[in-house]
Amino acid sequence: MKNILYIFCSILSFLLIGCDPLEDRMNLGSAIRADQLAVTATPVIVDGKKSNKVILENKSPVLSSWDYGVGVTQRKTDTVLLVTTGENEVIFTGLNPDGSKISKTLQVSVDELSFPVPPEWGFLTGGSEKDWVWDTSKPDVWGNGGYLANFAPAWWKLQESAIDGQAPGEGTGAKMVFSLRGAKLTKIKSNGENITGSFSFDMTKKVTMEDGTVWAKGKLTTTNVTVLCGISPNEGNAAVYEYDILLLDGKEMVLAFPDPSEEGAAWFWVFRSE
Repeated sequence: MKNILYIFCSILSFLLIGCDPLEDRMNLGSAIRADQLAVTATPVIVDGKKSNKVILENKSPVLSSWDYGVGVTQRKTDTVLLVTTGENEVIFTGLNPDGSKISKTLQVSVDELSFPVPPEWGFLTGGSEKDWVWDTSKPDVWGNGGYLANFAPAWWKLQESAIDGQAPGEGTGAKMVFSLRGAKLTKIKSNGENITGSFSFDMTKKVTMEDGTVWAKGKLTTTNVTVLCGISPNEGNAAVYEYDILLLDGKEMVLAFPDPSEEGAAWFWVFRSE
């Protein structure tokens, strides 16, 4: 019995003294520098041209976060769609085992939009960012008219110089900046005040007239910020965040919003790019 007890105690002493703690034996790996990142963003070739479908690959020992402009993915390998031709930036951010972050910007050239995406992304942002102001070449830039009946202000109509009476600082000298990166919208008032939010499209939400004519080709939705003078006057100047897109071609933009308080009426906004 004494021998058995001696052997048991010897084994227990070996386990307690001879073994390293578990956490000491775990090798979490060392941190790497940004210039050591092995990450790629490769466009899929379609008919000999670089398409807007891009394969993202991270072969580095870090966790992944890819910002490709209109979205973010945390997958180590993923396939995403870019929304504009020309040079696009994909920003990779890696998380090292020690918690430190490193990043690298990848340039991706797109020849054509071989895979369908709303061209409105390019129209609105120019592939990077674009300024939009009231279109003073038109008779009127804001007001109301008939929903499904008009394509611009037709009843109560205001020019740019009168906008400040409805939304101070959002008339003459004000502008909007639509940025592709993060789908960001910044409204800059004439006094320099900035209000920033985001925007998105849903081009499946078309609005057609009785004869089948498309009145609105989709919807523009903003978050935390409205377009210039984005209010509904008959609703106590309530903020408007969802707009029917009547026209958007890169040079002109006409938006509408059905007046909740008056059936058959709508508010209209008329802008141009700078």
